[in-house]
Amino acid sequence: MTDQTQPTPLPTEAAPARALTAAAERALAEAAIRREEYRRYEASRPKEIGGRGGNEPGRYGDWEVKGLTADF
Repeated sequence: MTDQTQPTPLPTEAAPARALTAAAERALAEAAIRREEYRRYEASRPKEIGGRGGNEPGRYGDWEVKGLTADF
C-alpha cells in the first residue's frame, strides 16, 4: 500500500526547449499579422464618448451593468 498523502515532487529543472515545426512558425507569424491588423482597425475606429466602457457586449455575448451580467 502506498502513501498517497505525499505530493509528487516537481522537477527542479525546466524541460528543454523544443524546436518549432515550419507549420507552427507559419501559424505564429499569421497570428501576429492578424493581431496587428486588428489593432490598426480598432485604432481607426472612432472613440466612444460617454459609453458604458469595456468591450462591446454584442460582440462578446454578455452585458454587464453595475457588476451584474446577463447573457443573451
